[in-house]
Amino acid sequence: MEVIVIRFSFHNPTKIHFGQAMIKMIGKELREAGQHKVLLICGSGSIRANGVYDQVCNSLRDNGITWIEAWGVKANPDLEKTREIINIAKSEAVDSVLAVGGGSVIDTAKAVCAGFYLSDVWDAFCRRAEILRALPLYTVLTISATGSEMNGNAVITNEKERKKWAISSLLLYPKVSVVDPDIQVSLPPQQTVNGALDAIAHILEYYFMDSELHSTRAIDTALIKSIIESTDFLIRNPQDMAARANLAWCATLALNGISGAGMQGGDWACHQIEHALSAYNPKISHGEGLGVIFPAWIEFMAERDPIRFYQWAKQVWNEDTPSMGVKRFREKIKAWGSATSLRELGFQEADLPELCNILSINPMIGTLSRFGTSEIEAILMLAY
Repeated sequence: MEVIVIRFSFHNPTKIHFGQAMIKMIGKELREAGQHKVLLICGSGSIRANGVYDQVCNSLRDNGITWIEAWGVKANPDLEKTREIINIAKSEAVDSVLAVGGGSVIDTAKAVCAGFYLSDVWDAFCRRAEILRALPLYTVLTISATGSEMNGNAVITNEKERKKWAISSLLLYPKVSVVDPDIQVSLPPQQTVNGALDAIAHILEYYFMDSELHSTRAIDTALIKSIIESTDFLIRNPQDMAARANLAWCATLALNGISGAGMQGGDWACHQIEHALSAYNPKISHGEGLGVIFPAWIEFMAERDPIRFYQWAKQVWNEDTPSMGVKRFREKIKAWGSATSLRELGFQEADLPELCNILSINPMIGTLSRFGTSEIEAILMLAY
């Protein structure tokens, strides 16, 4: 009789303040941690319009925190802007970093925290340098999607080399993150959907791994169904605060370690493939790209190993076959107004070889199945 051994380690050091009017806590947290001069990293300026900037500044001011501002982080954050902000951090000799924005802002902030102690932060992404020190990071989340507010991962794009690569370190977990769903009410519907698709994709990267840890898969099933339900509610009524709060918390839980506990590190082929899409065209939203790639990946994999995908089809979509689960998945994405094909994202069939070239730089794609060029081409054609 086979003996099943379940073994994993779980640790998440991030403190969360969740809910309405919790932004006021950020200054107090910085003061109590002994921080005095913080680098405030922001995006394009929407936080000025929705009142978040004023709330953050008031909290810092009330707690005697001095701050320096760095603006202009864009979606799919790029290496040059990251290097620019690192230079600001070094020249101003800040003692901490506060990211106010979505995943792109937080990921940039993580790279800044690591890059503060490196000669060139890209060396960490290329595995030429190890992250041994990092500035302490604090975040105020404005878009729920990436889970970056409660993990140690960051993704940055080197636009010159068309490389969208990641770093990960326990040193990059935020010390404290504020998640106030109320401030996300003003988000355009497409950004809400992009965040939901990103969160679902994070869970699915773990979902299909061989594991006897049925408790984790039960959590993952519940998270996916809650994300779908909450997004459906928000499409109909963006002011539904219960749905907004549930979506926000699900997005955090989707990549804070809980959804992957015991799941052998996950697969991550779909994220690697999507990174090639948005490295090729940085205007493509990460969540939107994942919404195109993941159904194609499931379709491809289920033809070869259907048993692995039956549980997902049944428990998430109440369907009896993986192919029907994929059909329902794509129908839901379409109903949310998001792309379901590479054509809808603006790709031509002639672009596919270049996407394969970008992916060929990566020596290993996928865990459940290691993909070579022919497998990647097949998935891209299914997505096309």
